[in-house]
Amino acid sequence: MAKNIQSLERAAAMLRLLAGGERRLGLSDIASSLGLAKGTAHGILRTLQAEGFVEQEAASGRYQLGAELLRLGNSYLDVHELRARALVWTDDLARSSGESVHLGVLHQSGVLIVHHVFRPDDSRQVLEVGAMQPLHSTALGKVLSAYDPVAHSEVVEVEREPFTPRTVTGLEEFESLLDMTRARGWAADVEETWEGVASVAAPIHDRRRMPVGAVAVTGAVERLCPAGELRPELVAAVRDCARAVSRDLGAGRF
Repeated sequence: MAKNIQSLERAAAMLRLLAGGERRLGLSDIASSLGLAKGTAHGILRTLQAEGFVEQEAASGRYQLGAELLRLGNSYLDVHELRARALVWTDDLARSSGESVHLGVLHQSGVLIVHHVFRPDDSRQVLEVGAMQPLHSTALGKVLSAYDPVAHSEVVEVEREPFTPRTVTGLEEFESLLDMTRARGWAADVEETWEGVASVAAPIHDRRRMPVGAVAVTGAVERLCPAGELRPELVAAVRDCARAVSRDLGAGRF
């Protein structure tokens, strides 16, 4: 029978320790808990840190789990399951709002549209499944950037392109938008990506309460913002849809 690789076993033990104990642990705590020499523990931590699985707080030198683990965890939830759980709820949202509905997930440095429900009228529309949207200007992208640390890292480390005069590109102002998104639980895009188009989005979480996607209603700005502001009932409907999909994924009540 083949032997297990000891260094991998120790690395796995470290990740479990960081996941199950205090939020941050020092080198001595980790080494003593696992019965390792400090030099051995430090070498493994350094490798995990280089791969993004562990992060070290600059001020205290303590360690915590890194954002790369979230990326791997998100990929565990199959996109097809997310789409299947959302089918009924997104159809209902399109009917009640009279607008098109998009379901998006983080992919590389943008938002991948994995499901698209047409606006329930006889107008000619193009299926957008498989299309990519930017993180910094769309409602879907802002929600993912606010709740998913991997998406946040992606969007703050690149230049944010101005698509319209309304696009927010400055880092400080963009971070303020994300703070507001987290505070109220939804994000908006009013002519920040496309002229004449507005959208509102809310996050979807899985059973671990991790962000796994977002749902949005998109339509003409004059319909979504008839008085200059997004219709409150539309915001409520999008948030209800996101909560319903999250519950079906095992997230419980939000």
